[in-house]
Amino acid sequence: MILLESHSVVIQNTLQERFNKPGSIDVQFVDFDGVRFRLSTPTSKEVIVLSMHMRCWEQLVKYGVDDVIKREYGSRVMAQPEAEYHVSIEYAIDSIPPAGEQRDELIKCASLLKRNALAAPFERAFATQKTLESSASTDLPGDLMEIRYRDEEAIYVQAANDRVTVVFSTIFKDETDRTFGKVFLQEFVDARRQNTAMQHAPQVLYSSRDPPLEIRNVPGLIRSDDVGYVTFVLFPQHFSSPDRMEATISHIQLFRDYLHYHIKCSKAYMHSRMRARVTEFLKVLNRAKMENREVERKTVSGRTLVHR
Repeated sequence: MILLESHSVVIQNTLQERFNKPGSIDVQFVDFDGVRFRLSTPTSKEVIVLSMHMRCWEQLVKYGVDDVIKREYGSRVMAQPEAEYHVSIEYAIDSIPPAGEQRDELIKCASLLKRNALAAPFERAFATQKTLESSASTDLPGDLMEIRYRDEEAIYVQAANDRVTVVFSTIFKDETDRTFGKVFLQEFVDARRQNTAMQHAPQVLYSSRDPPLEIRNVPGLIRSDDVGYVTFVLFPQHFSSPDRMEATISHIQLFRDYLHYHIKCSKAYMHSRMRARVTEFLKVLNRAKMENREVERKTVSGRTLVHR
């Protein structure tokens, strides 16, 4: 099994190509979680505009996404994004560094636009945790931040004085997916208990149908057997340094995509094994020979009947 990358390969490859050989482009595509991107040259071949649309952008604005985007992209952020998009980043070819490490870092940062935007609530939660930890007079948790990044699914983030709790709600629309999902998620829970080498990993809790206590009072929660809730408990050791914090944010953002990606891979593997077994059975049947056994029996009237 593989770990999904946080950056967009389409953005990375397109910018690498156009920075080396400028030309008109208009590339539109959709990434994980329904995030829409557009790479275009609306005014000139020498100016590339990267735009992004996220369904949870208005919620991210409340959690400081504008500050994160300005910090990461500086003056390249356009004051007025393209129509139907929430943020646009402008890259003038004449201001791009020459081929080398600086250009590669610039392209990598551009390809991390979705990751950086979704990092805002996590960064706020980590900062809140440090504030609550230094204030020994209160045991009350911070505000619960809700990020509805998909139509029926959400991420909930809440800081406390000794931890940051992250809850994922996920929908299993297919019965087979629900079965695979429960097995996968239970393995996340059991792995930390059974493997001593993983004691420093975040604690993972899983529940189906009933939401965990942290979000039980959130209005509009779906209570159904198709819904699963996964809770990650992040302790200060998981975001104590800038490098650890960035790695933690990058990995936890992709948890839902990682889960469903590997469910689909498992189903594809099972189907391939089933097809291979059916092929073997057909070969056996084709090699089989029917025995021609005739049995003669006589009736009361003296007639002879042949049974085959």
